[in-house]
Amino acid sequence: MTTINKKFYPSEFGNDADCVNAVGPAKDAFATKFVVRQAIEAENIPYTYVISNCFSGYFLQAGVTAPPRDKVVSLGDGNTKGEHNYFSFFGYYSSITIYLSIYTLVVFNDEHDIATYTIKTVDDPRTVNKSVYIKPSSNIYSFNELVSLWEKKIGNTLEKIYLTEDQVLKNIEESPFPLNLILALSHAIFVKGDQTSFQIEPSFGVEASELYPDVKYTTVDEYLNRFV
Repeated sequence: MTTINKKFYPSEFGNDADCVNAVGPAKDAFATKFVVRQAIEAENIPYTYVISNCFSGYFLQAGVTAPPRDKVVSLGDGNTKGEHNYFSFFGYYSSITIYLSIYTLVVFNDEHDIATYTIKTVDDPRTVNKSVYIKPSSNIYSFNELVSLWEKKIGNTLEKIYLTEDQVLKNIEESPFPLNLILALSHAIFVKGDQTSFQIEPSFGVEASELYPDVKYTTVDEYLNRFV
């Protein structure tokens, strides 16, 4: 007789709901996810939380056919490892709006790779009652690093416009839904550094690219080549 082990996969993805410093509507969204987690664990339901971080198709492209070739808008000094505009990383209207603090790290993953890693966890006992963080080292970038990489690919230096965190918070407060939610999520990721502000401990989590070194994931460098 075959024993079928079942696990629950809540619709997590994105950031870890246990490690957030969000404001406004993003804070409310993460609080809801946290309540779901509490219910799962209270009932002793086997689970795996997949922490995918940023989808490359959204944060590196969404809404545009290619990254900008003339101008970027940065909230901060550009040294934070992670960036995002009102809708996508490389932004609408050939501009990027970035929400940064100097030492923040942000991770960008191809959606196909996220799916591959998720499927691999299904029958893996090492992932039972754990958070699986998709955080390959080659996909962690600061804004300046990412823009520099793009500039090298297109052979052009972009105009850079820098905005402050105070302006981001003001935009969150004054914007209607769902734009305020998008901005608040961006603030959590790119200002507060919620994707990389903690260490992954064996007691609660594992890193996907270390767990499955056989997976040939798409690097940010490779992902951007399709737009050159």
